[in-house]
Amino acid sequence: MPNPLEAGPRIENVSPVAAIPGGDIFIRGNGFESSNSTLPSVRFGQAQGNILLWSEQLVVARVPEDAEAGVSIETGHGRSDTVAFALGRVVAENLHPVANPAIDSDGNTYVTFSGQRGQKVAVPLYKISPDFTVKPLAVQLTNPTGLAFDPEGNLMVSCRNDGTIHRIGPDGHIEKWIEGMGIATGLAFDREGNLYVGDRSGTIFKISPQREILVFATLEPSISAYHLAFSPEGDLYVTGPTTSSFDRIHRISHAGAVSVFFRGLGRPQGMAFDRSGNLLVVASLGGRRGVVRLSPDGRATLLLTGYGLVGMALLSRRAILASNSSLYSIEWDIDGLPLGR
Repeated sequence: MPNPLEAGPRIENVSPVAAIPGGDIFIRGNGFESSNSTLPSVRFGQAQGNILLWSEQLVVARVPEDAEAGVSIETGHGRSDTVAFALGRVVAENLHPVANPAIDSDGNTYVTFSGQRGQKVAVPLYKISPDFTVKPLAVQLTNPTGLAFDPEGNLMVSCRNDGTIHRIGPDGHIEKWIEGMGIATGLAFDREGNLYVGDRSGTIFKISPQREILVFATLEPSISAYHLAFSPEGDLYVTGPTTSSFDRIHRISHAGAVSVFFRGLGRPQGMAFDRSGNLLVVASLGGRRGVVRLSPDGRATLLLTGYGLVGMALLSRRAILASNSSLYSIEWDIDGLPLGR
């Protein structure tokens, strides 16, 4: 019988189906060990990945900074076919997002340089065009945090330093829209144009278009920003990471009733809903950081791996991912799955 260790390597699948540089992927197949147990070589295009674990049927590798969207394994007995997977690429750096980016009707992306608490930076807000040209915005804000567009195309910005919400018009005019929002973080609009604001100390505020303020719901305090997203059915979903590795995602009904939608993620942060009603959330699942898809019935799947992620925004054929220092772009279909896999 032929010795299986003398057969060339063969990749059967890669999981998850997408990554950004620095993420760890699991490569399953066979023939990954040579007869002398030498370390195989994992290549992402021409770039070599760092192997974290390997055996005859499994290799865990870290995606390098100069990776291309294809992975192969080479041993002393040959090289496998290249298997495609989706790869996010950096489109902007030297930023400091702490929540989801926001995208206007023309496809421009808005992202913060938030800074440390109380730190006033020279350029706190950036606009990135669809061709990824980065432009600083001439605004004076301290610790901009949450971003959301209202129905009229105004950009609303929360500032966690002083609990204010600012409105920036399409013409660039900025005004303080409301204050007294505690440690204001995540923002989201409902179908009626009401603005919801997450206060990190535990309150979700509801603000009408006429600037009437109500306490919509109360949750436990968060160590980081609250992140908000409305489902297609009109329920408000909220993440507020704690020190637990088994955090919850809350669902709040239109009437303000709070329930637990999912429990078991590590440090869940920014969210977005796909066209099929699945919730995509930046979090850790089973100790692996990235983008997790939660089906309406609560089944969890890690779709993308990568560290430092805090938020995301979905377009029809693309996702914009925000880490704590950069923006990534990745092809992403309208049903919430990465392309190129």
